Order: sequence, then C-alpha cells, then structure tokens
Amino acid sequence: MGILITGASAGLGAALARECAAPGVTLHLSARDASRLAATVAACVAKGATVHPVGLDVRDAAGMAAWIAGAGRLDLVIANAGISAGTGTGMEAPEVVRDIFDTNVTGVLNTALPAITAMAAQAPGADGLRGRVAVIASIAAFVAGPTAPAYCASKSAVQRWAEARDATERKRGIRLHAVCPGFIRTAITDRNAFPMPGLMEPEMAAQRTLAGIRAGKLRVVYPWPLYAMSRIIGALPPGWRNALLMRVEPKAAQA
Repeated sequence: MGILITGASAGLGAALARECAAPGVTLHLSARDASRLAATVAACVAKGATVHPVGLDVRDAAGMAAWIAGAGRLDLVIANAGISAGTGTGMEAPEVVRDIFDTNVTGVLNTALPAITAMAAQAPGADGLRGRVAVIASIAAFVAGPTAPAYCASKSAVQRWAEARDATERKRGIRLHAVCPGFIRTAITDRNAFPMPGLMEPEMAAQRTLAGIRAGKLRVVYPWPLYAMSRIIGALPPGWRNALLMRVEPKAAQA
C-alpha cells in the first residue's frame, strides 16, 4: 500500500504516519525541512514500513506535482500541511494572510490535484477504489471566527472543495474526505491561554481520522460536542457571533 502525507514532521501529520506504518506499507512523507522528519521516519521504519522522506514546501506546485507523479501507486494521500497565525488583533498582517492561504488552500490543491490525476490512471485496488484523498481542514471551517479570519476561511475553503469534489470523483473510483478535527495537543496549542474543549492527543486524532476514512465518511469530524457547538455558533447572526468570539483570549502566533 502506498500512502503520502504532507506536513509529517510533527503533530497530526507525524501521528498519522506512525499510525499508518506497518510491513508492506510504503510511506512518502514531506515537510519543509527534511531534517525535521528524522524522528517520524525512524518511528515508521521501526514499525516495518518503507519510508521515502523529502524536504518540500507544499506551495511549490511544480515540485509537488513531480514528487507525487514519481511516487508510484498511491492508495491514500493526506493533504495535512497547514499553518495558522494565532488569534487576536494584529495577528493577520497582509503577508501572513497570504501565507495562510498559499499553504492551507493552494498547498492543499498542490497536493490533492496531482494525486487525483495520478489515481485516475491507476487500476482499482482490493477495495474497488483507485485511491483516496483526505484533506485536513478543521472544525474552525464551520465558524467565521473574527480573531482568525484567514485561518477559518482557508479551512472552510478546502473542506467545501473536498466535499463537493467527492461527488464527481466517485464516478472514477476515487474518494475524497474532508477531515475536520477539533483541538489537538501540539507545541502551538500548548501556548493557548483559553479553554480548549475536547483537546486530544495527536495519536487519538490520527486514529479517529483514519477510522473515518476507512469507514468511507465524506466528512470526518471530531469531537462531536465541539462540532455541535461550532455549528450553533456558526448559525448565529454575524454581529452576535463576532461580539461573542471577540471575548475569547488571544492565541499565540505560530512559530
């Protein structure tokens, strides 16, 4: 089985790689800095997987297309790489907003579109599919948060794109999945000064992500209580929602 994961050096991406690692599995892992992949690679090799790491920025469209086209058979591609800018006034300078959209939207498309092209040329696997593409969005996709507008909008864009594109790709034997996690414990969330309901470890998030993909869910969302809360808040009149969310303590900027 061939699996490709972007942003695999830490957090959910690294946990997904470790969870997928097994004898007979070939993992293609990327991160902007190849040296940061070393720990993930070692853990996956120890579990019996064959691992091909690469230092590559998802914003590099030509580089991503070449990498994916040369990977061989891919049964699952996970577009995981993403960034945030923290929350609060002043966190979204113009250049930061562009970086967020370039990584979280364009970077996802630079991963998913070549993967779909490659999968369309593959023979169906044992499950009858040519392949699966999972896009890591966020529960933030369902709330237009005024303290992190670019992040919320970028995650909403890829969530909606994946869910809509799945309807047509199914006809070619390719499935798409929009993965919308809540709070996951990472070096970034460790600096948050506000409550994070449903906070989970990366390993648990990876397990829930992969279980949802295996079950064929178009929208893989967790935890449910936070999802329900986000849908309620997202349904409020915009003025009410903004007034409520502007009272949340700011989040530190991403390093």
